[in-house]
Amino acid sequence: MLPEWPRAHGAVLGSAILKQSPEDFVVEEQLDIEFSGEGEFDWLWVEKAGRTTEQVAKELARHAGVGGRDVAYAGLKDKQAVTRQWFSVHLPGKPSPDWATLAATGVNVLRSQRHQRKLRHGAHRGNRFSLCLREVDAEPAAIEQRLQLIAQRGVPNYFGEQRFGFDGDNLNRARAWLSGQARAPKRFQRGIYLSAARAWLFNQQLAERVVQGCWDKALGGEVFALEGSNSQFADDGDAALAQRLERGDIHPSAALPGRPGGLLPQGAAAAFEQRVLVAEAELCQGLVAQRVDAARRATRLMVQDLSWQLGEEGQLHLAFALPKGCFATVVVRELFDNRR
Repeated sequence: MLPEWPRAHGAVLGSAILKQSPEDFVVEEQLDIEFSGEGEFDWLWVEKAGRTTEQVAKELARHAGVGGRDVAYAGLKDKQAVTRQWFSVHLPGKPSPDWATLAATGVNVLRSQRHQRKLRHGAHRGNRFSLCLREVDAEPAAIEQRLQLIAQRGVPNYFGEQRFGFDGDNLNRARAWLSGQARAPKRFQRGIYLSAARAWLFNQQLAERVVQGCWDKALGGEVFALEGSNSQFADDGDAALAQRLERGDIHPSAALPGRPGGLLPQGAAAAFEQRVLVAEAELCQGLVAQRVDAARRATRLMVQDLSWQLGEEGQLHLAFALPKGCFATVVVRELFDNRR
């Protein structure tokens, strides 16, 4: 079982049901691109419901008569949701299939374009979410106040529970493998388990920062992450950094452990991380042994274009955008105890 990581904005306001049906959780990938209109790749704008991204990729490969490696996507999307995202299919010397005849349950190709390049993992800039929470049991005034606080200050940038598998199974399997108690998994599962291990280590650091009240405040020697960018930079003592942090232009960061490299925190920030990670030395060493490169992730998530509407019959409609790699569920958990 996963722990109940601490919340930043106080106790939950009540309860609500999330994902009563796939239509209650709509995700639309945000990717800016100008298509060439020619080339070896079909780019497909696909809507799916009740299917994983991997399942859809296999269906597209089958329909096109190509191998699984010939289908690419920018990121994984939720299964229990209605999602729209791009795929690319490599078709060198081949005409485009009739995508309108794709017979796959829960999959609909909305648009196709020829392009000269393959879709790269992580190429999207983020995702837009439209959520409907049902049977909301909380005071409307308290919900309004909490949402205004989230819009202003953001939320802790936890990895969502889905990163760890059902009841944390992916994390448990990662521990067994990296400690030598289980055989190495297949290639696809290997990536999932390594991601779960790093997400756990990050969440543990972030949880302690929430407890200490510094998830959105700087420690001495911080490595800062720039809002809306992959750029990071070290604390140079500039007095203007405090104002930038207050505005949400920059954020503190925490480690995604692996082989040493890149910017490292110093002073109080470094001591803080080491104090948390020493309890997970075996997991950290396992990531190094698997040649995973260390990285960093912002500890604060600013919720972009947040809007809401309290509907009839205990419904709350939320709409917002998040950068890639961030989870809508960590926004909702600052409001409610989610029942599914």
